[in-house]
Amino acid sequence: MHHRTVEELMTRPVVRAQRDTPFKELVRLLTENDVTAVPVVDDLGRPMGVVSEADLLRKSADQADPSGRTPLPHLEAWERAKAEGALAEELMSAPAVCARPEWSVVEAARLMEAQQVKRLPVVDEADRLLGIVSRRDLLRVFLRGDDAIREEITRDLLRGTLGLQPADVAVTVRDGRVELSGTVEYRSLVPVVEQLCRGVDGVVSVAGNLTWRRDDARPASSGP
Repeated sequence: MHHRTVEELMTRPVVRAQRDTPFKELVRLLTENDVTAVPVVDDLGRPMGVVSEADLLRKSADQADPSGRTPLPHLEAWERAKAEGALAEELMSAPAVCARPEWSVVEAARLMEAQQVKRLPVVDEADRLLGIVSRRDLLRVFLRGDDAIREEITRDLLRGTLGLQPADVAVTVRDGRVELSGTVEYRSLVPVVEQLCRGVDGVVSVAGNLTWRRDDARPASSGP
């Protein structure tokens, strides 16, 4: 079973900034390259942090409203320092939360969720920047065709991993939603089949309608 990796999904080459890139140059980088954030790297190409539109917009929010209708927002000391920053290293969100190229979509998505970030710089063994992977990049696995999903489940999982015959379990896939029907030998195999199907790239949901020949969940009879 093949899982697409971060390396297959990430964007490269990467638009990047240096630690001394000035504010206006950062705005130009974002605008001209149609991106919402850029990693900031040191002299060895290692990510130090990320500058996003939100980081830069903080400077505008910190300016007085000429009309006087909107009061200045309350900012913590670190927020005030970033709002007053002029260079990338003063404006960036740091440290950079990074991924490795061999990671799966699940690993990258879980780190994004845990750290509440929208993108991850991807680094090699020496922590040098290789690419960048975004939420949108990870969602591309769900563009995978139904026929490819069905083929992988039938060939690699049911026949290859579990040794089931085509006549045992029928697989239907519509818009990434998998439906299983048929009969397996043991009751305990049903959740295994369903869980393996959920791990296939592009699967949105799994609906199982499987029956079994032997209920191995029941304790064996001890006799009279």
